Amino acid sequence: MSPQVIIIGRPNVGKSTLFNRLVGKKLALVDDQPGVTRDRRFGEASLLGLDFTIVDTAGWEDEDPESLPGRMRAQTEVSVHGAAVALFVIDSRAGVTPLDEEIARWLRQQAVPVVVVANKAEGSAGDSGLFEAFGLGFGDPVAFSAEHGQGLGDLFEALLPFLDDKQPEPDVPAEGDDDEEHDPKAILKLAIVGRPNAGKSTLINALLKEDRLLTGPEAGITRDSIAVDWVWHDPKLNEDRPVRLIDTAGMRKKARVTDKLEKMAVADARHAVDFAEVVVLLLDATKGLEHQDLKIASLVLEEGRALIIAINKWDIAEDASGLFNGIRAALEDGLAQVRGVPLISVSARTGKGLDQLLAAAFHIRDVWSRRIPTSALNRWFDDALGANPPPAPGGKRIKLRYITQAKSRPPSFVMFGTRLELLPESYRRYLVNSIRRELGFEAVPIRLTLRSPKNPFAKD
Repeated sequence: MSPQVIIIGRPNVGKSTLFNRLVGKKLALVDDQPGVTRDRRFGEASLLGLDFTIVDTAGWEDEDPESLPGRMRAQTEVSVHGAAVALFVIDSRAGVTPLDEEIARWLRQQAVPVVVVANKAEGSAGDSGLFEAFGLGFGDPVAFSAEHGQGLGDLFEALLPFLDDKQPEPDVPAEGDDDEEHDPKAILKLAIVGRPNAGKSTLINALLKEDRLLTGPEAGITRDSIAVDWVWHDPKLNEDRPVRLIDTAGMRKKARVTDKLEKMAVADARHAVDFAEVVVLLLDATKGLEHQDLKIASLVLEEGRALIIAINKWDIAEDASGLFNGIRAALEDGLAQVRGVPLISVSARTGKGLDQLLAAAFHIRDVWSRRIPTSALNRWFDDALGANPPPAPGGKRIKLRYITQAKSRPPSFVMFGTRLELLPESYRRYLVNSIRRELGFEAVPIRLTLRSPKNPFAKD
C-alpha cells in the first residue's frame, strides 16, 4: 500500500486546494469560507515520481469536543496514526497565528514527522509569514502556492526522505487480463445516497465497525463524497470481498438548496452516483418514503446504476410491517421503469440487515453486469414475438428482425427492424419487461435502442 501523507492545519489555509493539486483533480470541495472539509478524504497522489496516498482533513479548531467543530478536530487527530509524514499547512500571508502555534505544540507530541508548508507564498506578500514559520520548530518550511502550483520541487525534496523507502511495488498486469469481462471478485463500488440525516455516515461507520466518518444530529454534516476501501466477510461464502464505500451529502429538494456549498455538495453526490456500480438509497424509518426519495431513485436509474433501497433506523420504526408494505407499494407505483427494486430493512445502530444489504449489493451487481449470448437472446426474441406479435398501426406491418446486446453495466440492447418509428411505447415496455423476466435481469435498468436500416430510395 502507498504511504500516507496527512494534511493538517487550521481552517481556510488552503488544505483542500493543496489536496486537489497533488491528486491532479478537483476532488475536494473548495470555497473561501472556512470549515468546508469535514471528513477525511483520501486520494492517490504522484509528485515527480513519488507515489503516496494524500489525506485531506478538517480544519483544526479550538472548540468544545462535543460540538461539530470539536468532533471534526477529533477526526483530524485520529488521522495521524500510521501516517508516514504530516504536511502542516499555514497561511504565509496571515503569518503564524496562536491557533497555528497550538497545532504545532500538539504535533510535537506525536510520533509523525512534520513538514511545514507555507501556502499562499506567491509574490512578496507571504515573505514575513514564511520567516515566522521557521520558529515553529519543524525545520525549513516549504514556500508553496497550491493555487498556482509553485513550490512542487521543494515539496518533493522535503517529502523524499520520509517516502523514498516506502514506495509501493509497481503492479504487473496478469497475462490475459480483460477489463471488459466482469470479475465477480472485483472491488464493489457502492454509494450510499439519501436525504439529509437518513443515517448514511452512521451506516458506513457501522459497516466499518469504527467511527471513520463524522456523524451527529446536525443535518448536512457530510459535504464531500468520501470513498473508503474496506473488506466485507461474506458469511455465506466464508470469504472476504472488497468494497469501496462512498458516502455522499444529503440531497434535499432543489428549491430548498440555496447555499452555494450545499449546491456543490449535492453536485458532488451526483458525481458519486456516476462513479458507483450499485447505489443504496437510504430511507429514514421514522419519516417513511417521500417524493424526494423517489426523485433520487429515478436519478440513480436514469444514470443506469443498480439500485437498492434500505430503510434505516428499523429498530425504532413504528408499525414495522405496515411501513414496509406501504413503502413497497409506493415504490411499485412511483418507479414504473423498474419493478421489484430490492427493499431491505436495516439498523446502523444495532447492525440488523447489514450482511443482507451487502449480499444483495454483490448479487445485483452480477445481474447488472450480465451478458446474454446472441443465440440465446434471439431464441427469447422469437418466443416473445410469437407470444405477442407487434401491432400493425394503420395496416402498416412493423417488422422486427433481430436483437443484440450492445453492452452491459447497465444491460443495453439494440433491436433491428423496419418501421420502428411506428412501434408503440407499450410494445417496447412489453419487450423490456420480458427481457427482465425471462433472461434474469430482475430489477436493474435496461436500455433498449431501436434501429432501422436506412432506406436507399428515401429522399434526403
